[in-house]
Amino acid sequence: MTTKALADFVAGLRYEDLPPPVVRQACRVVLDAVGCAVAAWTEDPEKAAVARDIARLYPASPGAGVIGAAGVAAQPAFAALANGILVNAADNDDTHKRALLHVGSVVVPTALALAETERLSGREMILALVAGYEVAVRVGMAVMPTHYRFWHSTATNGTFGAAATAAKALGLDADGTRRALGLAGTQAAGLNTFFESGDMTKSIHPGKAALNGVLSAQLARLGATSPPGILEHPKGYLAAFSLEPRPEALTAGLGTEWEILQNGFKYFPSILASHSPIQATLAIVNRHPVDPRRIARITNETYRTVTTHFSSKEVGSVMAARVSVPYCIAVAAVDRRLTQAQFAPGRINDPLVRQVLERTEVVADEALDRLYPDKFPARVTITLDDGQSFTETVLIPKGDPGAPLSDQELGDKFRENCAGRMDAARTDRLRDAILGLPDAPSVAPLLGLLTGAR
Repeated sequence: MTTKALADFVAGLRYEDLPPPVVRQACRVVLDAVGCAVAAWTEDPEKAAVARDIARLYPASPGAGVIGAAGVAAQPAFAALANGILVNAADNDDTHKRALLHVGSVVVPTALALAETERLSGREMILALVAGYEVAVRVGMAVMPTHYRFWHSTATNGTFGAAATAAKALGLDADGTRRALGLAGTQAAGLNTFFESGDMTKSIHPGKAALNGVLSAQLARLGATSPPGILEHPKGYLAAFSLEPRPEALTAGLGTEWEILQNGFKYFPSILASHSPIQATLAIVNRHPVDPRRIARITNETYRTVTTHFSSKEVGSVMAARVSVPYCIAVAAVDRRLTQAQFAPGRINDPLVRQVLERTEVVADEALDRLYPDKFPARVTITLDDGQSFTETVLIPKGDPGAPLSDQELGDKFRENCAGRMDAARTDRLRDAILGLPDAPSVAPLLGLLTGAR
């Protein structure tokens, strides 16, 4: 039974089983997720306020804190909800490309919330996080790619990862963990409808997955039962959520091949599908004298999923712009850079940006489609009004495991994310506390730095 195999793995996993690169990567996952959450207060204050205020509706003493919200102590499930919203708010969080899943925005909030209420050590928190990461990704790979037709993988498959993290943090045995996974599977939900509207559900999804994971483990600890084979049952998760399920992906390499090492960290604050075309566009406009006013056409040839999910030109909100590949290409062509500033309302509504956006098209290319998901290919061609054209191809975007961010680059991203909310000294203390988790007898100092951010 594959559900049982995952439960046995989670319950039996020890810190000593984790290779040093896995521990190091777990700290990097926390660093990146926390930085993204802190940035939410500057980049999307409306969403950040919703996250804080939903946690306030479920107070607890003692409770778990909300990143950047001093004085808030909530029930751990709702603290996880709030922090999941914050991590994903600016769409700058990590991605596992084969599962197409923002794992950090689900498992880090879950691990932080229960590390606080269960008084875990740094090593215990890392262990819970890694367990959740491995489960979430394997469930994701077992149902992809057809799962993505309707379902938001972070919301659905992430629920299993949160349940595994929570089960490990609560010290559940194999039977309790299996019941937690069963309870998670029957709660998993989250539709991809937001790609057109750019509404808040995209960021609520990882928070809700974290909430459901905590709730599932808490219910299991209280003795609640669930289907014993939620994943492999004929009416279970794989059958219901995928047209071509791959149950073998659930346990392939489990405990020896660590999927957390295949984690990618975003270099641009936008949908991952936009990163290769952004890089290609920037390479063209920074190498050639391209006047954006003279752009007649931009064509992005790429893999098919981009055309079906990420190609809307209806960018009436910040999130709609972040998940629109045509917008990301257009604003990169005009501004010759792509940072948080390119998603400010003033840039989104700039007449020249809108003009170039209307002239930007995304088309599927069969040869490039065959490279996905091992690669995230894009071939961008910019054609000027005199017929002159420039083409650039990028197969692997910066931040992908094949072109990883260095520790320095990830640290720079963290500092930039925190700059609008805390001073440099506090940022450095927070960084050191996160990277020092393997030697921390308690996570309390880290949590104090997180919730005290102003």
